[in-house]
Amino acid sequence: MKLKNLVGERFKERPSDCKIDSHALMVRGGYIKYVANGIYSSFVPIKRIARKIEQIIREEMDKIDGQEVMFPVVLPASLWEESGRYESVGDELLRISDRNNNKLVLGMTHEEAAVHLVREYGQSYLKYPFMIYQIQTKFRDEARPRGGLIRVREFTMKDAYSFHTSQDDLENYYAKCHKAYERIFERVGLPQVISVASDSGMMGGNVSHEFMLLTPVGEDSIVTCRNCDYRSNMEAAENIVNIIENTEEDIKLVHTPNAHTI
Repeated sequence: MKLKNLVGERFKERPSDCKIDSHALMVRGGYIKYVANGIYSSFVPIKRIARKIEQIIREEMDKIDGQEVMFPVVLPASLWEESGRYESVGDELLRISDRNNNKLVLGMTHEEAAVHLVREYGQSYLKYPFMIYQIQTKFRDEARPRGGLIRVREFTMKDAYSFHTSQDDLENYYAKCHKAYERIFERVGLPQVISVASDSGMMGGNVSHEFMLLTPVGEDSIVTCRNCDYRSNMEAAENIVNIIENTEEDIKLVHTPNAHTI
């Protein structure tokens, strides 16, 4: 299709509400359009790019015996109550009700739905191991959307869930998934992305990694070791310094009349 027939406006001026270059370029180039805070519509160019990335992801997941499924966007709250996350997850989870006052949630992640899907299938140990994945639109009520698509409330997510009968089998498959993600970033043209240890957060688990692209407009900080291969998000980094806390004997009251600031 000729550019003149492509839906979307392209212009030279930098939008006043765009704080970083990538956000400004996507708006100016007719890739995305602002709808609401942290929510954007996608024009044809970015949709075509996303489709190519999704195909790469599918190919790499299929190589490690992943099976693509699709979960509902809206889930009954009972599934989340069963796992305990209906109450434990904060305001990021959008809780709603239908016309019959049945409690529902807008799926921000699908661990509960994955277990529900394979609950009957997984009753025999002969079925294990197996992995299912999906590529779907998610919504999280992010408190601080910023930077265009860097931090949003609605986004496309590939989430995968694997099932195993032993910890050793899980760890071996985790390593396979890690290699698959490295291949994905290489194929999309981001070989400089690095993997660092991270906090599992609401997902739980003992081991977690996230792939980081170093950029001046990023929000997280990472720590690396020059003498070994240790890399971690600052939030999950191990601390080897002994922190000496003040004891009660070190604390004393000081009279500060008419002092309104410290």
